[in-house]
Amino acid sequence: MQLLRAETGWDIQQLVNLLILIMVFSGVFGFIYEVLFYRIDLGYFTKRGSSYGPWIPIYVFGGAAYTLLVYPFKAHPLLVFAMCVVVSGVMEYVTGWVLYEIFHTRLWDYNTEIWNWGNIKGYVCFRSVLFFGISGVLLVYMVIPMLIFIMNMIDFGVTTIICRILAALLIADGALYQINHRGKKNGFDNGRGKASG
Repeated sequence: MQLLRAETGWDIQQLVNLLILIMVFSGVFGFIYEVLFYRIDLGYFTKRGSSYGPWIPIYVFGGAAYTLLVYPFKAHPLLVFAMCVVVSGVMEYVTGWVLYEIFHTRLWDYNTEIWNWGNIKGYVCFRSVLFFGISGVLLVYMVIPMLIFIMNMIDFGVTTIICRILAALLIADGALYQINHRGKKNGFDNGRGKASG
């Protein structure tokens, strides 16, 4: 966050607001991507994600990871792309492995999807990390500057209220979903007995 702080001159609360907006944007972006991708894959629309809202948690955390780990290297576009590929690949593999091996829950399975080249045990595949690498580049060079621009146009107090509401919705949604789905081993069924993160 030091580079963002130097670029914007913002205090920690403004940077936290920005991070919340990035996380919400990333989660919604992931939700839209998955709904469209699985429309092609399955042939019909299906609700994606382990949440009630229009966001997918792993994309929420992916947006935060890109901001905290990758954004500091934005002066080097190829490095940004490579880091986004690696960060997303590791994050997706570890999350998928932990969910399946420890919690016996499969939220996604690339073994059953189209375009699953380089598939590793269904947890990660080349198509996914390539897409996440491109998405990370767009986040660093287009989305974050756009959010900074918008935040500069809105009163700080208003931005803070909006961000607190969004953060509360994300947290409440995740908690409520987990409470209501405790004991279900396969997560949110998307029509093939699998679900997304």
